[in-house]
Amino acid sequence: MKISLKDTRHWIEDKTEKVLFASRWILSPMYILLIVVLFLILIKFIGDVWHFITIMGTLTDDEWIVHVLELLDLTLVANLVVIVAFSGYENFISKIDIADEHIDRPSWMGRLDFSGLKLKIIGSVVAISLIELLQDFLNATTTIDPNVEFWRIALHLTFVATGLVFAGMEILSEKRHEMKNKDKLAEMKNKF
Repeated sequence: MKISLKDTRHWIEDKTEKVLFASRWILSPMYILLIVVLFLILIKFIGDVWHFITIMGTLTDDEWIVHVLELLDLTLVANLVVIVAFSGYENFISKIDIADEHIDRPSWMGRLDFSGLKLKIIGSVVAISLIELLQDFLNATTTIDPNVEFWRIALHLTFVATGLVFAGMEILSEKRHEMKNKDKLAEMKNKF
């Protein structure tokens, strides 16, 4: 039995595609380790809450707010870790079937594609950056280093601009898909 060049090419292509498709599982340990990071954030959060409780009677109003903002900052980072772990796993590895019918399934789970994930990440980064800026101004003594604050504000505005560009690109992409769908629908109507 003679094997043709076409059959050999098809066999190589088939094996290559199987290896490429299976390689997505290489990401799996990364998402699992993100959950480990989530536990580390929880430990840090508990330590910060305990520290806050022990000193809260000695704090000024501004210091109180700074400590609360630090806790919010950690919470936003933890939320971001969960979103990236779940969405990344579902977008790149496999659907999380166990959560399909669960009453506590987050509304975004299973519906957050890569573009939506990017928007959530940049939104979280903007919120975290804003909290950091607010902490700077609340912690500021009578003198603020204008050079340092200029660059922090510039960085924050860069995050905001990036978020707006991503959102604009997403809107354009959705409109393009809508137009393609309308064109396909018109083509189908014309056939009949």
